[in-house]
Amino acid sequence: MYDEDDLLPLSALQHLMFCRRRAALVHLEHVWDENVATVEGHHLHDSAHDAGTESRGDVRIARGLMLRSLRHGLSGKTDVVEFHLLAAGEPEASGVVLPGVSGRWRPYPVEYKRGRKRREHSYEVQLCAQALCLEEMLGVAVPEGALYYGKSGRRQVVNLDEQLRRTTEMAAVRLHELFRDRVTPRADHHRNKCRQCSLVGLCLPERTGKSLSVEAYLVRASRDSGPGHSGDRRVNGEDDR
Repeated sequence: MYDEDDLLPLSALQHLMFCRRRAALVHLEHVWDENVATVEGHHLHDSAHDAGTESRGDVRIARGLMLRSLRHGLSGKTDVVEFHLLAAGEPEASGVVLPGVSGRWRPYPVEYKRGRKRREHSYEVQLCAQALCLEEMLGVAVPEGALYYGKSGRRQVVNLDEQLRRTTEMAAVRLHELFRDRVTPRADHHRNKCRQCSLVGLCLPERTGKSLSVEAYLVRASRDSGPGHSGDRRVNGEDDR
């Protein structure tokens, strides 16, 4: 169990699953840069976070709910949590009572993403973490949720099975280790998805992901100091910097 002061943002799990270095840059070094994708994502989340509730038949919709899990040390705000009315014959223990409304209702988290419908494991982990918080807070099982993609206007249903739950729980542990150690990892290598990351110009994966051995450094230094190379890198008497 964690204390209130130890709670980490749910959104950091998605960064961690995408790239540990990105998670450290954003949440430890407070580095951020915008691109078109992040701006569009902010607008989508802002509209989803508008506080309030609405009713659509057998579904009650709550926006911008605050969640927390002391067991996993996480907290954050949901985009949407739907509450689905239990059908006749379903066990009452699988639903919760809502103030001023008859019946019992099953919570169903929905996370908004800007792009087109696709399989993205980091999003599923973030959604599962919301479900773990809801289960701890409400005392009922949350077996399913959904990712809503703004560009395609479509949902992807996510089965919150045991494997995804174990992955999410381990991700929460690794996130706390990252915050405890406060060390920004080096980039693994320059991957294709790095080009879509808004931090690629600040992260510089093509440089930070490569380590130069002592032998290679000496060879390079020897080559650069040979005939035709100037140690102070001056051209026409001026610094070439």
